[in-house]
Amino acid sequence: MTSEPRTQPRSALGAAARYSLLVGPLLSMIDSSIVNVAVPDIARELTATLDTVQWVVSGYLLALGVALAATSYLAKRFGTLRVYTISMVAFVLASAGCAIAPNISLLIAARGLQGLVGAPLVPLALSILLGKDGLSGGKVPISAALTLFLAPALGPTLGGLLIGAGGWRWIFLINLPVGIAGLLLLRRVPRTVGAQPDPRTVFDPVGFVLLAVGLVGALFGATEGTSAGWSSPASYLPLGVGLALLTCYTFWALRRPHPVVNLHMVMHRDSALALVLQVLCSVVAFGTVFLMPVFTQSIQGHTALQTGLALLPQGVIMGVGTYAGQRLSGRISLRVLVVTGFVILAVASVFLLFLDQSTPLWVTAAILSGRAIAVGFVTTPLLVAMLAPLPESELADGNTLFNISQRLGGSIGVSILGSLIAGGTSLSGVLDSFHFVGAILIGIAVVSALLALRLAPARVAGAPTAEPSGGK
Repeated sequence: MTSEPRTQPRSALGAAARYSLLVGPLLSMIDSSIVNVAVPDIARELTATLDTVQWVVSGYLLALGVALAATSYLAKRFGTLRVYTISMVAFVLASAGCAIAPNISLLIAARGLQGLVGAPLVPLALSILLGKDGLSGGKVPISAALTLFLAPALGPTLGGLLIGAGGWRWIFLINLPVGIAGLLLLRRVPRTVGAQPDPRTVFDPVGFVLLAVGLVGALFGATEGTSAGWSSPASYLPLGVGLALLTCYTFWALRRPHPVVNLHMVMHRDSALALVLQVLCSVVAFGTVFLMPVFTQSIQGHTALQTGLALLPQGVIMGVGTYAGQRLSGRISLRVLVVTGFVILAVASVFLLFLDQSTPLWVTAAILSGRAIAVGFVTTPLLVAMLAPLPESELADGNTLFNISQRLGGSIGVSILGSLIAGGTSLSGVLDSFHFVGAILIGIAVVSALLALRLAPARVAGAPTAEPSGGK
């Protein structure tokens, strides 16, 4: 990078301001998974086929991919906080549209709009929280860690509770009071935080098309890979085209002075390696979030609500591990911390091989929690190390790239693993497939630990060494 590194923070956001910036990411991430448990109810009430209702899930994901391609440009052109605020308002309105949709066509359209306006919420909130006026030393607060890691596990559980209490429309209605509360708290955020509007920012239409269409193709292919199988042209053709376009965008962006998402950070070995390790960690960590329900419901016969409750502790433990990781990152080298995290993750994943029909849910929850604490050792140090050299104006680029890589790599990885389990034709076959997937997750963790040995041995720049301030 030729830009100057970020300066140390002049001030820190208050607790209310920080929490207001976590509401958007929480709602956006929960809504990525909460609809999955409502598909049968939506199909029955709106008299639609299950294949059609699946577009309520897929449409959100694909629209999110398109909007992620524009997030960095919008933040730089109009200001990070302004774009975040507009996205929050639009997300609440789109949620209301989903809740009152009278037919499946309007519900799919409203979900697409919800994904489109919700995409900027996670990267822009992180950009503000990790900016020079956000959190001391670029630390990730425990509240943010809990939000980012608990939300995917909370979706199915919350969805089951809301559907049981009032029907599927409540999974969207709940966004209104929570979102409005977040918008009211957002008034506590100083207007000076985050990148300020820059009318000189140049839009890159060719790069936007390459990135947006590439993301949509790759995400659609990954989605179809789970349902149609990887031997179907509906999965491998869009995935192949999408990955090819993303490759073209990479070469295009590295040669442009103002790309839609700046990729120059990946020219540095440690930044590129940190990004790869983040993707691998996402596959190992979140693979079980999406695949464990197959095991507990199809093999063990538990309900969706029981499964959701068993998944909840790992989100909390991930938050604890994230806090521990950021505390240790000022005392232990990045290499040692990340390698240790992946080794613990590999060892804890070995217990997945011993799960069977009679394994109690509390044992499953304990195994997942053991894996979760290791994830915190890996994720925060890598994220802070990747973003530390960036100036305020490029934080949106870094966080957008991080979000794109996690979602794309996680979707493809989980889809491939899910298709392996779906290949089981009997109860014993599904169990064998699940154990095989567990072995693959162990292998990925071991390979990641070996790759992490190539990280620079230095401590994370700006990592905290003093006691955290209140509200973290």
